[in-house]
Amino acid sequence: MTLLIFGGTGTLGRQIVRKALENGFQVRCVVRNKRAANFLKEWGAELVFGDLTIPETLPLSFQGVTAIIDASTTKPDDNNTLIAVDWYGKLLLLELSKYTKLKRFIFLSILNSEKYPDIALMKMKYQIEKLLKISGIPFTIFKYAGFFQALINQYAIPILEQNAVIITSESPKLAYIDTQDAAFLCIKSLSIQTTRDKIFTTGSSQVWKSEEIIELCEKLSGQKAKTQMVSLLSLRILRQITGFFAWSLKISERLAFVELINNNQMYMSSIINTYRALDIKPTEMLELDFYLREYFEMMLNTLENLNAGQIKKNSSYLIKKL
Repeated sequence: MTLLIFGGTGTLGRQIVRKALENGFQVRCVVRNKRAANFLKEWGAELVFGDLTIPETLPLSFQGVTAIIDASTTKPDDNNTLIAVDWYGKLLLLELSKYTKLKRFIFLSILNSEKYPDIALMKMKYQIEKLLKISGIPFTIFKYAGFFQALINQYAIPILEQNAVIITSESPKLAYIDTQDAAFLCIKSLSIQTTRDKIFTTGSSQVWKSEEIIELCEKLSGQKAKTQMVSLLSLRILRQITGFFAWSLKISERLAFVELINNNQMYMSSIINTYRALDIKPTEMLELDFYLREYFEMMLNTLENLNAGQIKKNSSYLIKKL
């Protein structure tokens, strides 16, 4: 089976490429910059030039393809590129998939995208979901609440650098997922016929509140976090104010994402159903506490080595001076 992967150089996309190759798939990656994507070629993937904003560059990449995994997206605060990539680009992918009679289209979306039509990216994700379901193309949709990797920038690094961590007064529990596990789910679904035309909620088998993640980071780093509490009501009011002005629309959408993250409700039953459908045991999935423990151990070891090197350098300098 030949897989066509969009977004293969991204944080999740590269893990999908790796897992696909490990499982014996022929992988073709559509990239805009072959030099920047050369590491995918070194892994064994075929690179072809293509750009979702340039329609004529895409048809040739579909030749001989059995399935497609769309892991591409753009930054939510770049509205011009957002519309070109996440709307018109995806519409083109659907048309090419129908024309080539693709056997499976795996689309990666966001949890509860249907509940936030005022957020451009969420609205486009949901609209593509709807079009995919009525397109006649065999599909599988995976919906994510968030990835472990993003929590490093949100919590771990600010705590290490003694910067403020913003939390809200209402913090529900969310099930995040490691990008390697997310990639594993995508690839495994291709070998299970019953996953066709299904939508799956993804996440690890544990849910976490912001306060719990901060407490874990404090324990693992040995540092006290500086937190800044913001109420959801304040965020909503600020969104309404910034939404009135054209120059502040990007600020408004950023605030909408903060509100979204802190209002997502993920039910463990949906995640367990995903495991059952894909014949996966919860113990096969990496948990956040283990992931963060590995991260902090690596960072603290690196800092210790840097400090030891600096001490050695200073000692050598003093010896020479004496």
